[in-house]
Amino acid sequence: MAGLVVAIDGPSGSGKSSVSRGVARELGLRYLDTGAMYRAITWWMLREGVDVTDAAAVAARAGEPELVVGTDPDAPTIAVDGVDVSGPIRGPEVTGAVSAVSAVPVVRRRLVAMQRAIMDEACREGAGIVIEGRDIGTAVAPDATVKIFLTASPEERARRRAAELAGTTLEAQREALARRDRLDSTRAVNPLAKAEDAVELDTTGLTLDEVIAEVVRLTKERTS
Repeated sequence: MAGLVVAIDGPSGSGKSSVSRGVARELGLRYLDTGAMYRAITWWMLREGVDVTDAAAVAARAGEPELVVGTDPDAPTIAVDGVDVSGPIRGPEVTGAVSAVSAVPVVRRRLVAMQRAIMDEACREGAGIVIEGRDIGTAVAPDATVKIFLTASPEERARRRAAELAGTTLEAQREALARRDRLDSTRAVNPLAKAEDAVELDTTGLTLDEVIAEVVRLTKERTS
């Protein structure tokens, strides 16, 4: 598995994070959550009082925050300017703003470059890496050995999110996910899309262990 890159894409609620970390553990690979990087930039913009709906304002300051990302699947970390933001970036304010920030071309160029650098380092060191996001197989790692596109029914995705978040409802999550899908799929730069050579895996009705096992099987099949 040395030097292996596994790209796992999919919409919110499809199970990318849990599956990707599980696959990385099973195969002894590093793990990168690219969504956390966009959330971290969004958190910083909100803290600095930047109008996240103003693409020009976001672009003007996109190079300022310093991001440090840990790739241990058992304890992934992300810090902005030395502050651990692993918890704060999962809050509702960041969740509601991240699509707007991640659609800004300057932001995407900076973070894609960082993601490729992390991937290249893992491969040079013979570690291999699982990278999850929305444009990994199409933009970040188009030459990845294995590409997986996770999906699930809208109802299942909403149910998962409602179970994760306190104080929300199934209907609220259904509407939030539909909005996020629309924004992520229609942005001008690197939209959410399935790579032509990706294997699509519908996780509806499957347990986490079942999905991890299937991705591990597909990976071993592709690399044997």
